[in-house]
Amino acid sequence: MDFKKRPVKKQSGNKRSLLTRGPRSKNREENLIAALDLGSNNCRLLIARPGKNGFKVVDGFSKIVRLGEGVSFSRELSSSSMERTMKALSVCAELIVKNDVKYGRYVATEACRASINGEKFLSRVEEEIGITLEIIPSLEEAELTLIGCRAFFDNTSPYALMFDVGGGSTEISWVRLGSNVDPKIIDSISLPYGVVNLTETYGTPEISSNQYEILVRSIKKSIEPFDKKHSIKAMVKAGKVSMLGTAGTVTTIAAVQMGLKLYDRELIDGSWLEFSSIRNICGNLVNSNFEKRASYPCIGKNRAELVVAGCGILEAICETWPIGRLRVADRGVREGILTKLSELAIALESTSINKSYRVSVGHLVSSKIKRQNRKHGPK
Repeated sequence: MDFKKRPVKKQSGNKRSLLTRGPRSKNREENLIAALDLGSNNCRLLIARPGKNGFKVVDGFSKIVRLGEGVSFSRELSSSSMERTMKALSVCAELIVKNDVKYGRYVATEACRASINGEKFLSRVEEEIGITLEIIPSLEEAELTLIGCRAFFDNTSPYALMFDVGGGSTEISWVRLGSNVDPKIIDSISLPYGVVNLTETYGTPEISSNQYEILVRSIKKSIEPFDKKHSIKAMVKAGKVSMLGTAGTVTTIAAVQMGLKLYDRELIDGSWLEFSSIRNICGNLVNSNFEKRASYPCIGKNRAELVVAGCGILEAICETWPIGRLRVADRGVREGILTKLSELAIALESTSINKSYRVSVGHLVSSKIKRQNRKHGPK
């Protein structure tokens, strides 16, 4: 969706909209693009400079907000989680204004999909902050993740399994690969299991080793119909399948494996995890208490409560499809959006494109034609 400047509204205390204040960046003459991914656990923003061969990130923001906290039980976003998220989105708004972003798309995923007040919350965000977020379906979430990660697929295999462990759900995609074509999703499922809702379900407050085994079995059982539908195990046995994992669980496990004192995206993004390492690290984390898990520099207190549930999802996937190793990607929805927006920005700056093409690429900014004329839509 686009990011729009609104008329200043009369408010108590004469507060001005975030969109009408703040210094502008030296980048204001550039056609900068932005992508925001509001999930069940994190609020993440990237701002980038588009180019013919992709994009270059110039600014960003990431904050754990746990928007999906309690949604699995109440079906509602809680007041406290919404307030945390509003604060994070306010920072995002300031950065978008500061960098004078020209094209942006801002999306919300499982927490807002699953809650009965998700749309109402996003209306409040638009009203008070000015960011127009759209709730995207799980399939589009998987497709954007695929685009964001496509550089890491092993095209020597005809198929790949891609998974994204989120806060409120886990997306698993069965992907066709080819040396001369882009990866394409054959089918995808969204499991209602994420690190936030599983921790709430199985943690009291710790997830015991017994509960962990129940958690893993439950997830494996939920995966079975998808596996049988595509005969994936047979393909794995024949050596025709590679695996790619993205989001916080796999990146955290990779950081622990490397013994990093500080998280380093350059080292993690594109690295490999052996299944034997996953089993060992997950086993150690499951059998550790909160304080021990929090003592790992790349886990800390923010992730120490949730990492065991993430391990359970990861182990269930690895046990179902024993490929042996997986590629780790510290990228996903935001990078997928930025890839599309970069193509849009370059196309719109070209004097050779015709009017009909301008309209078609405009849908990358807004899915509703009536919104294409806003400030950050195509000119």
